[in-house]
Amino acid sequence: MTKPPLHLRAWYLLGGRVPMSYHAWVLADAARPSWLAWFALRTLLRMVLLTTAITLGLLLGLDAPVGLALACGALGLVVGVYFMLSYAIESTEYRMTRYGHPHGAAAEARKARTADRDRLRQERYDNAWRTTE
Repeated sequence: MTKPPLHLRAWYLLGGRVPMSYHAWVLADAARPSWLAWFALRTLLRMVLLTTAITLGLLLGLDAPVGLALACGALGLVVGVYFMLSYAIESTEYRMTRYGHPHGAAAEARKARTADRDRLRQERYDNAWRTTE
């Protein structure tokens, strides 16, 4: 698996696409332990750009009061990030299908990464709480 160069990784972080030759890296990125934190950062960066444009549009284009424009921008940022994070799993799976992976590939990769830990955790739970009588 080859990593894309730094400028392509930055573009990917901002929501852009990397060439299909990096499809294995995209799957590994969606399956790593910090995938949700990176998804949140990607979401936050996109929403900050959008809400900044809207706030500036209100200030410069419509001559809105500064407080109102900032409040609208902040509310847009909060609501946008909330809804983007609410659909993080679905959005990640859709991104995987755009890179040629089957739907559910990221969830399966995350599950495979933690399979041993989950099995041991289930065994400890069963030993502590499940008694056979």
